[in-house]
Amino acid sequence: MCIRDSPVAYRLYLPEPWAKDRARRKKAGVPKEIKFRTKPEIALEQIRWACEAGLPRGVGLMDTAYGNDSRLRAGMTALGVLYVVGILPNTLMWQPGTGPRRKGRPLNNTGRRDEPDLVSAEEVMLALPKQAWRTVTWREGSADRLSSRFARVRVRVGYNKLIPEKLSPEWLLIEWPEGEAQPTKYWLATLPETISFERLVDLAKLRWRIERDYQELKQEVGLDHYEGRGWRGFHHHATLCIAAYGFLIAEQATIPPSRPRSTAPIAVPRLPEDYRPRGSTRAA
Repeated sequence: MCIRDSPVAYRLYLPEPWAKDRARRKKAGVPKEIKFRTKPEIALEQIRWACEAGLPRGVGLMDTAYGNDSRLRAGMTALGVLYVVGILPNTLMWQPGTGPRRKGRPLNNTGRRDEPDLVSAEEVMLALPKQAWRTVTWREGSADRLSSRFARVRVRVGYNKLIPEKLSPEWLLIEWPEGEAQPTKYWLATLPETISFERLVDLAKLRWRIERDYQELKQEVGLDHYEGRGWRGFHHHATLCIAAYGFLIAEQATIPPSRPRSTAPIAVPRLPEDYRPRGSTRAA
């Protein structure tokens, strides 16, 4: 998990057969309190920890593997964390301007038996008028400014155990690039209704920075260089990588690409007069 470009939490995912294998756990030193958790469950635990720790809040950005999990989205909303998350086109929701008919009890597994008006995100997309689509530019690319065609609409999303009275509208954002036979990406966002189209697209596309940071963590700092087999060793290695990367990001932020250094460099502490570096002739 990253906060403003800097990773703040890391947890190894154990597949369920691994998590239930006592011999493997003992050999690798996996703590007893570590139980099997899906990746979205681990993510929600880390988000809850970040909130309780008082870390700065921003907007949660997740790809489809996490964003399509309704329990994770509901948990983030309960914590007061806004999100822009990727979803699959078969995610169920009500058409714009509509919502659940009945009140008083949660929806069942799919909602269709209780709420026949639910449709997929793809069906919502197909019903949009031509004027709903706009070309939006979000940032500079390596060769030119990046732009694509998008549509957005306010919807209410249905999911298992949803309490209809607590349902709030969200943004459904869809990308359909020119020349493509069908839309390529769908997002849900709990951002305010007043947010501009450009800002909504900019946040949805901001996940590229997370991918870039993760790639740099692995390649430049050495996160994927660990060759041990122990739980503690792996997490010590990850912690040191995170600390090193956080330092590099902090230093990078003091040197804007087109302006003078914005803050003073970190002061080098003065060494004690009796300090002797190990291995030096003076220390012998």
